[in-house]
Amino acid sequence: MLIAKKNCKGHQEMDKTSIQGSFFGRTSEGIPVEEYTLVNCNGMLVRFITLGGVIRELHTPGRKGTFTDVVLGFDSVAEYEGSDNPYFGSIVGRYANRIAQGKFSIDDENYTLARNQPPNSLHGGFRSFKDVVWKAIARYSSPGQAITFKYKSHDGEEGYPGNLSVTVTYTLTDKNELKIEYTATTDKPTIVNLTNHSYFNLSGAGAGDILNHVLMLLADKYTPVDDTLIPTGEIAPVEDTSLDFTASTRIGARIDQFVNTPPAGYDHNYVLNSQDGSLALAAQAYEPNFGRLMEVFTTEPGIQLYTGNLLDRIKGKNGMTYLKNGALCLECQHYPDSPNNSNFPSTVLRVGEQYRETTIYKFSTK
Repeated sequence: MLIAKKNCKGHQEMDKTSIQGSFFGRTSEGIPVEEYTLVNCNGMLVRFITLGGVIRELHTPGRKGTFTDVVLGFDSVAEYEGSDNPYFGSIVGRYANRIAQGKFSIDDENYTLARNQPPNSLHGGFRSFKDVVWKAIARYSSPGQAITFKYKSHDGEEGYPGNLSVTVTYTLTDKNELKIEYTATTDKPTIVNLTNHSYFNLSGAGAGDILNHVLMLLADKYTPVDDTLIPTGEIAPVEDTSLDFTASTRIGARIDQFVNTPPAGYDHNYVLNSQDGSLALAAQAYEPNFGRLMEVFTTEPGIQLYTGNLLDRIKGKNGMTYLKNGALCLECQHYPDSPNNSNFPSTVLRVGEQYRETTIYKFSTK
């Protein structure tokens, strides 16, 4: 189903850019799942499904102009619902990352969350935002074609207080940017920390590991964690550690230092240098063989670097098998366990306030 088409100057006669919708499958509960495809003037293509608001495909050009899908994912609804799904491409919430013991308090009222990664709560609980079917609205906007996903998380869902109305808008611009805008409101004080959990391999999804990708993070500090990956509360410098990506560094250069200790690879929250809420450059990832460069801009105070440490021969799209270190995640977010650390930026959302954050993944070649 073609929803709309236009050329690069905005006229409707030529099929240069388009938004298309189609049926993707049904959940185990019989709920229909739709797929939407956005294409910009340069031929960059992004596919989404309404289950989890997932980025299912993302085709970007290489140095020679060849387009390749650079995100990991699955071919069917059943696989996205399966136990092997490590949040591929999904919207994560209500709270991205971990909360210690699944407990927090607001205004002296205590709350207990689903502990889906004992003893902690991870990425929103057993039934998180990746597991729900979102309402989708596709449209053209001035920067490019866009799709908006909406979901209402009810009071008490996975233990979180308040009815939370969430909107996530993806916009594909003709500058080869994928812009993600998050907003949320609540009718009761709650906590919110949303992100997207795309797994990137700039060589192509399933094309080996990402150890030769070159990474730079604009972060001089990070949040150290305990054995269960919960922050200790300290904010420490990355200087003189294997976590230092302040200069462009090959991801595999020092990753072996984590082989015998948690998290068996990178799975760390970095404290971004920009902390004023403005949209700022946070990271650059470069794949030298095909020349793909991904720049990450965000309003968030932190970014989680994850190097696919738990990918273990997962069967993915097009018959591909995803192996350990087969992708990297750059999850823009607030810090893990912020509700239990008063020195971290607050994730409390109150009645009458609006949660609003933006992240942009921009693709080019060099």
